[in-house]
Amino acid sequence: MFRKFFLNRQFPVGRWLRPYCEASPPPSEAEQQLVGILKEKFPTASHVEVTDISGGCGAMFEVLVEADSFQGKRMVAQHKMVTEALKEQIKDMHGLRITTKVPDNS
Repeated sequence: MFRKFFLNRQFPVGRWLRPYCEASPPPSEAEQQLVGILKEKFPTASHVEVTDISGGCGAMFEVLVEADSFQGKRMVAQHKMVTEALKEQIKDMHGLRITTKVPDNS
């Protein structure tokens, strides 16, 4: 029955052929501010990304920092460096999700 249902249907194939990544909205003022602070604290960072994951209210953010300064440090120390950089802003946040990486220099 399952197979019969799908074989007898006409699916709008064009909808599935659209690119999956549509244009994302421009970064919010809070996101831009956090990116600026992180780029200032980690000037050699190869990648800094901040995303408001609270639905736009600015209460929770996801942060990704990829920097050489994390080389040889444990993840806890790397995250501590990020939280230290954002300590004033964290006071007004509900939560912060941090991802840190060392650039792959291969």
